[in-house]
Amino acid sequence: MEYIALTGIADSVIEILKKHELRTLEIRNPQNFFGVLGLNAGDSVLLTSTSLQDLTDGTSGLIAKVIQKEISVHSFVSSNDLYIEERETLSARIQLECRHMARVRSVISNEIGKPVRVDARDISCYEAR
Repeated sequence: MEYIALTGIADSVIEILKKHELRTLEIRNPQNFFGVLGLNAGDSVLLTSTSLQDLTDGTSGLIAKVIQKEISVHSFVSSNDLYIEERETLSARIQLECRHMARVRSVISNEIGKPVRVDARDISCYEAR
């Protein structure tokens, strides 16, 4: 099945999501942010600790269902006697519900500025690799 993949997610975050059915993640990584933009509530997503550059066939990950998605803008203003500086950042918060483990069959799209798309299959609990 085809999924949007969020890469470089910390192993500890994936383990917490496995143990607790519902968790919210804040996504600031630009590549993963593009992936979140392509998701809606009810969609499934693959999370993996593997980096974007190392994502290949056979990479394992966690399939989670998107419960909620929120995009927010944070503005920061700093100043002194000489200048005023304003910065803005975009971030996404997604609430996920753990489903099952999966393994990537093939990487469909891995382009900068676009969501990472993979074809993945479920891993049975008795399957070894």
